[in-house]
Amino acid sequence: QVQLVESGGGLVQAGGSLRLSCAASGRIFSNYAMGWFRQAPGKEREFVAGVTWSGSSTSYADSVKGRFTISRDNAKNTVYQQMNSLEPEDTTVYYCAAALGRYYFTAPQNYPHWGQGTQVTVSS
Repeated sequence: QVQLVESGGGLVQAGGSLRLSCAASGRIFSNYAMGWFRQAPGKEREFVAGVTWSGSSTSYADSVKGRFTISRDNAKNTVYQQMNSLEPEDTTVYYCAAALGRYYFTAPQNYPHWGQGTQVTVSS
């Protein structure tokens, strides 16, 4: 079992930046692909970004491409999401997720491990 704890959410004005962190514990972090998801009230959880277990490959949802960057530091057991040029539409709860294996998934049902989420609010 791997435990995930997100941090770094908050309130920011449109055009601003935030950096989310997700600290992992309990298993060998480098054995897990990682993903960031978000979920607005009444909506399905959607894929935001994913990174392979080595950090060599990443993928992004079209809505965040060019604005968000996912990265990981396996020595610190942490995955990050740098979010720039934030828009009010980015307001929601963000979750990190872990899946055992090399490659990330875009479907949330493929991730057995989830953090508790961190709220991001972007004011206009």
